[in-house]
Amino acid sequence: MSASDHGHTPAAWTGVTIAFIGFCISGAFVVAAKPVGFWAGMVVVALGGVVGGVMRAMGMGMVPKGAGKSQTQKA
Repeated sequence: MSASDHGHTPAAWTGVTIAFIGFCISGAFVVAAKPVGFWAGMVVVALGGVVGGVMRAMGMGMVPKGAGKSQTQKA
């Protein structure tokens, strides 16, 4: 698994960290039986996905395979 670069980008780390914090918030409020807090944590989880996607769009994510290769045109 260490041979692949899957998820080793600032966008992935940031998105997953924010989502994990949201998961912890939701879990704590489930135990406390507070539905509003649970849904607030779920919003934070969704925010992690949005932040990761925005960071990837800004160039902090992984470059798709084949994107760096130049295309040769046939005459």
